[in-house]
Amino acid sequence: MKFQVLIKQYLNCLQIGDLEKLLSIFEGNAIVFSPLYGKLSAKQFYSDLFNDTTQSKITLLNTFQSNENEDTCSGHFQYDWTMKDGSLVTFECVDVFKISKNNKIEKLTIIYDTFGVRDSYNQFNDCFSF
Repeated sequence: MKFQVLIKQYLNCLQIGDLEKLLSIFEGNAIVFSPLYGKLSAKQFYSDLFNDTTQSKITLLNTFQSNENEDTCSGHFQYDWTMKDGSLVTFECVDVFKISKNNKIEKLTIIYDTFGVRDSYNQFNDCFSF
């Protein structure tokens, strides 16, 4: 599978919030590194993210493939994230994918500046923590 197709498939599943379809493009033991959520299994990360999300709008800006590692590619996109409490945060993000021999995502590193996001995220989580 071409890396651009996989990235577009990933972003589409992320935008529509289809957990089952999204997890089908990950290896079963895949790990996600997130600036807000930390290091989690893909299943736990996306379950948590979708639980915290009312709506996502994703605009793909660029895709890249590593010259050094043929199993590594990235997608650069704008993420308009509406949280469960109605807060909307918008930021640019780069997701770096390590692709397995099975053409599935085995590791995902999410990179973005949390400055404009962290306050909304923390307020949202404070409201819903018991």
